[in-house]
Amino acid sequence: MAKISMVEYIWLDGTKPTQRLRSKARVFPFDKNLELSDLPEWSFDGSSTGQAGGEDSDCLLNPVFLCPDPIRGQGNYLAMCEVLNADGSIHETNTRSLLRNTMEKYGYATDPYIGFEQEYTLFKQGRPLGWPEGGYPAPQGPFYCAVGVKNVYGRALVEEHTIACNEAGLLVYGINAEVMPGQWEFQIGYRGVEKEKADPLTMADHVWLARYLMHMLGEQHGIEISFDNKPVKGNWNGAGMHTNFSTSKMRDPKTGASAIKDAITNLQQTHKIHIESYGDGLEERLTGDHETCSIHEFRSGNSDRGASIRIPVSTASKGYGYIEDRRPGANADPYMVAYRLVDTICRNS
Repeated sequence: MAKISMVEYIWLDGTKPTQRLRSKARVFPFDKNLELSDLPEWSFDGSSTGQAGGEDSDCLLNPVFLCPDPIRGQGNYLAMCEVLNADGSIHETNTRSLLRNTMEKYGYATDPYIGFEQEYTLFKQGRPLGWPEGGYPAPQGPFYCAVGVKNVYGRALVEEHTIACNEAGLLVYGINAEVMPGQWEFQIGYRGVEKEKADPLTMADHVWLARYLMHMLGEQHGIEISFDNKPVKGNWNGAGMHTNFSTSKMRDPKTGASAIKDAITNLQQTHKIHIESYGDGLEERLTGDHETCSIHEFRSGNSDRGASIRIPVSTASKGYGYIEDRRPGANADPYMVAYRLVDTICRNS
C-alpha cells in the first residue's frame, strides 16, 4: 500500500512593502521518500495574494527546496517554491530568482558563506510578551541572554522552534533572548559541520522556512510573531537581521585583509541601494542609537556595533575571516539581502 505524504507548498506573496508567507498542502501517495524531483508545479489564485488580476489569476508554484516537516511529522515535507507566471516565466515578486541568477553568474565562483541573525518579537493581546497591561517593563538591561521568570518570556515557544528547525535540517546555530523583553533571535548559517552548505541561496531558503515554522508554532501558542523593524516606538531596541558574509578570498590568510578592504569599499559605494533592499521602516531602526549607525551614514569598525559594517574581533586580529552587515532589518527579505551582498562583493572578486 502506498504511503501518504503531505507536502506544504510555501511561497512569498505580492504584499507591499513587505512580502508575506503563504502556503497550501498537497497529498501525495508514494511508496518511497519524496525527493524534490517528485514534486510537480502547482497553481494558485494570484488575485488573492496580490500577484495577479482576477481576469487572469493563475500563478504557478515551482518547488525548489525540500525538507522534512517537523510539525506534521515523519513522512511529510515542506517545499519552498518560486512563483512563476502562467506561461512559466519568472513572476515579478520572485526575488529568489535574482539571487539564483547572480549566484550562477559569479557567486559560486567566489564561494561565499552567509549567516543571518534573525531577531523577532513575540506579541500577545497587542503587546510584547512580558509587558504589563497598560504600562512598560523595567528599562532594558536585564533581559539580554537572561534567565529567570522575571526576565525571560516565551522560552517554551523558542525551544520548540529550535527543535523543529533541527528536525527539518535547517542550519540553526544559536538562539538567545534579546535586549527588549519579549524579543528573541535565532541564527542561521555556517556551523563548521562537514558537508553542510552555507551558500547564500541555501541559507536564505533556510531563513524563510525557519520564519514559516515560527509562525506555525506561534499559531499553536496563540502568539503573534512580529518581524517589524521597530516593534515598539520610543527608547527600545529595534529588531534587525544582522548578516555575516565572506568569500574564499576573505577567509584566506594570504588575501583576507585586502579582500575585506575591497568589500567594505564596494559596500560604502553602494550604501543607498543596499538600504533600499534591507527592509521597510528601516529609518525607524537605523537612527544612530541602540547599537545602530544612522541610515544616512556608512561606517565600518573593529568590534563596533554602532557601525554599518562590523569587523569581528576574530577577523581583525587574524586579518582574515568574515564581516557583519548590521544594516538589514528584521523584516528584510533574505533573498534580497544576499543578492545585494553577492552582487556588490562577488562581482569583481
